[in-house]
Amino acid sequence: MSLRIAVVGTGIFATDTHLPALQKLDNIYQVVGCYNRTKAKAETFAKKAGITKVYDSLDELLADKDSIDVIDALLPVQYNPLIVESALSNGIPIAIEKPIAANLEDAHKVVELSRKYPDTPVFILEQWAYYKSIELIKKELPRIGKLVSFQYSSTGAFNFNNKYLSTGWRQHPKHIGGYLSDGGVHQLALLTGILGHIKSVSAKTTQIRELSGTVDTLYSLMETESGLIGTFTYGSCFGNTEKKGIFQILGDNGSIYLDFSPTLPSPKITINTGGFSAESERKTEEIQVENENFDPVREFQVFGEGLLKKDYSGYITTPEVAFHHLAIVDAALKSNGQSIDVEKA
Repeated sequence: MSLRIAVVGTGIFATDTHLPALQKLDNIYQVVGCYNRTKAKAETFAKKAGITKVYDSLDELLADKDSIDVIDALLPVQYNPLIVESALSNGIPIAIEKPIAANLEDAHKVVELSRKYPDTPVFILEQWAYYKSIELIKKELPRIGKLVSFQYSSTGAFNFNNKYLSTGWRQHPKHIGGYLSDGGVHQLALLTGILGHIKSVSAKTTQIRELSGTVDTLYSLMETESGLIGTFTYGSCFGNTEKKGIFQILGDNGSIYLDFSPTLPSPKITINTGGFSAESERKTEEIQVENENFDPVREFQVFGEGLLKKDYSGYITTPEVAFHHLAIVDAALKSNGQSIDVEKA
């Protein structure tokens, strides 16, 4: 049996990204209804989805819980605690978009709600956490010896043609750091998925574009809970420059270099081994990451299969994990060059 899913918030991302992903997984999901504050948008979405059920209010949707198995919520993140509480108190599992909340106070609320209703999952939609690159690199880490440090950098030119640029949640962000939390949690899902939690952050931020609404560029020094030190750079508001994404992990017997720049046909992992001693053999190998999980299909698959099997052990993006990603951004914003410990959920 497939899961009957209702979509709450039927804007650009719901229509252009979530709906196609759910339709690809028609063996798992059946879109049965939708709601949007502006009903005309919900009706447009419903027509594209091939459904007739358009709810007049969120309360009406929740009252129809016998017809709904799960909710896919795409609201501005400041509303995440409210929609999560509404769903869980009605016994309906819910997927919400990253970041987990607008700030750490609200993020704590989402975590507490998930703990209050442990049998009704809250799934954070963060597709970078399900990248194939993560497991591929983790498998190779022992080959480069004792891990010492890392360099992570994702930079690019400002996209004046971004279809989300005119939206209120981009121009007047309620979520801390604006672009830095909206896009930064993607980057941090990749980084922490491989190296584990971040213990502390020393950072400087700046704002390049007025259109960003707030600070939009971050340079930082980080320490992981396992003792690695490294740099994390994130900014997508520069002038004319090639969009680059690189992640290098350095050990005492080699290094691993991930190039996930969008100009490549697919991400590439370079493994350099040797160097522990003068006599150790030095080798270089490359792995091309084919069909990386750039769209939400894989995360929706994990979410749905877990619900159908009632086995949530495959869920990577729990509220606690998503809290950690936002808490790193929070620490960076508070740092102003000082070392700040990352708050725990």
